[in-house]
Amino acid sequence: MSPATLIKLAQHLQARDVQHSVETGAGASTLVFSHLSRSHTVFALNSDESITMVLRSPSLNRQVTTFVEGPTQKTLPAHSFRSPLQAVLLDGPHAYPFPDLEYFYLYPRIELDGLLVIDDIHIPSIQNLFQVVAHDDMFRLLEVCGKTAFLRRTDAPLFDPWGDNWWLQGFNRRTIWKYSWRDRMKSVVPESVRPLFRKYADRVRLLMHRHR
Repeated sequence: MSPATLIKLAQHLQARDVQHSVETGAGASTLVFSHLSRSHTVFALNSDESITMVLRSPSLNRQVTTFVEGPTQKTLPAHSFRSPLQAVLLDGPHAYPFPDLEYFYLYPRIELDGLLVIDDIHIPSIQNLFQVVAHDDMFRLLEVCGKTAFLRRTDAPLFDPWGDNWWLQGFNRRTIWKYSWRDRMKSVVPESVRPLFRKYADRVRLLMHRHR
């Protein structure tokens, strides 16, 4: 995170009474959390010595910071969360589908008015997650600073993590036209004229085949 983004993070945390927070990945943001959260848990790998460097920093408030070392793909599902979260930062593994997996295990625990921070939204896999979340009724986009998005948990009902009401999600309210145009046409074209549409569609397909 850039210095400007770290300042934004601090401002958003200061605006809340953060009792419990979670972060995936470790770095300068961990130092900020350690002073603005009463209990901060970090899920991260130490393969790049990110945890080691944070532990060496004199700015770390160790009394409130807990490290859970290992791949978040394993550690998050196995972790027992005992309290709701007022702030969550997603900055763990960036390859698909791991950011989505982190979101899945953490979003049900973010309480009303809680802060969700998604870092590195310039990466396509994370940009996709950001777009899904930003269109969801559960979250309202507060701002984007550099490559980091800040969102607030609204009072919308929790989207059932064990269900599949995909059509209720804002990102899915419009299906992709090139795959769904036939279904859409059926909903607006009277059944009496559908044979005419099929006739011309067959002719177009035949012409396209001849000109390949």
